[in-house]
Amino acid sequence: MDQKETKKIISTFALASFLNDLGSDMIYPIWPLFVTSVLGAPMAILGLIDGLGEAIVSISQAASGYIADRTRKRKIFIWTGYLLGSLSRVGYALSAVWQQLIPFKVLDRVGKIRGAPRDAIIADISLKENRGKNFGLLRAMDNLGAVGGILVCILFFKLLGYRKLFLLAAIPSAIGALLIIFLIKERKPADVKIYQGFALKDLDKNFKLFLLSSSFFALGSFSYSFLLIYAKEFGFQVAFVPVLYLIFTAVAALFSLPFGRLADKIGRKSVLVLSYSLWGLICLSFIFRQSYLSIILTFVLYGLHIGALRPVQTAFVSELAPAEYRASTLGGFQMVIGLCALPASLIAGILWDQINIFMPFYFSLGLTILSLLLLIFIKEK
Repeated sequence: MDQKETKKIISTFALASFLNDLGSDMIYPIWPLFVTSVLGAPMAILGLIDGLGEAIVSISQAASGYIADRTRKRKIFIWTGYLLGSLSRVGYALSAVWQQLIPFKVLDRVGKIRGAPRDAIIADISLKENRGKNFGLLRAMDNLGAVGGILVCILFFKLLGYRKLFLLAAIPSAIGALLIIFLIKERKPADVKIYQGFALKDLDKNFKLFLLSSSFFALGSFSYSFLLIYAKEFGFQVAFVPVLYLIFTAVAALFSLPFGRLADKIGRKSVLVLSYSLWGLICLSFIFRQSYLSIILTFVLYGLHIGALRPVQTAFVSELAPAEYRASTLGGFQMVIGLCALPASLIAGILWDQINIFMPFYFSLGLTILSLLLLIFIKEK
């Protein structure tokens, strides 16, 4: 594939990601407030809904990765995923009690079937020298769209309210689906082989160790909703909560591409160690530094953590995976991480409700230290 066609594919994916996150992040800053304050759900239920969403993400990505490798068709998963995300926001707008959110949360997260096939395409058309940069660009556009969505939320929330804002948020993802349909052309590889299936035995010990380390980390990485509710409980006004969301998203947008490039130069593992360490500092800050300024600075650290983690983790997985099982491996990895997210947010919610506001951070800090120790023994290819 020539360089011009590669740039077109990357640019189209980046624009579609921008639009999808523009829509989703119109509602994410007010999501925990909508669930707990408007629909009356306790923190444990918020954790359950958020965790269930991430678990559904994991299963959908694994399934789509496997089927994409088997059929050698990836495009359909990508545009369908954006369309499902759009429809789910219409469902949120129509929900009257928190129980009604669950099927639409499932629909929203099933939309993540786009992830593994899209990432496999990007990995296939990239070189080792620019793979981190390409994934970093995609993540930067994700986060830039999120910044735009948060600004729309801040500017129009009082005017539109929760439900009209949810309906508005459905539009950008639908446009993203149309971009994929009309601008991305499906190409089968010249050396098509009969896909024999994929199993854990197809992965080496090094990848399995990375999967274990990432799983422990994911088990302690509860939803961002807890950070926002923490800030509200500390004393931040409800109108300022979306600003905190904007802060960490804008920082992630600014640093995703630089972190991707840095990983191309110094290695994936070094940047992941930095990302894990930043999360550890976040936990320590929320436990020991309770002031308005320290909380704001902690959201900056959270943005740096997200900017370093997501693009570099995806690039690392795509390189550790066997080439013929790349989509399956990316999907399988996300499945395991997502399944860990369900108990992560649920445990955090229970610890919050039953013990105190700080216990989720102590629990996460312990798992982060364990993940860092395991990460030391992983070798890069």
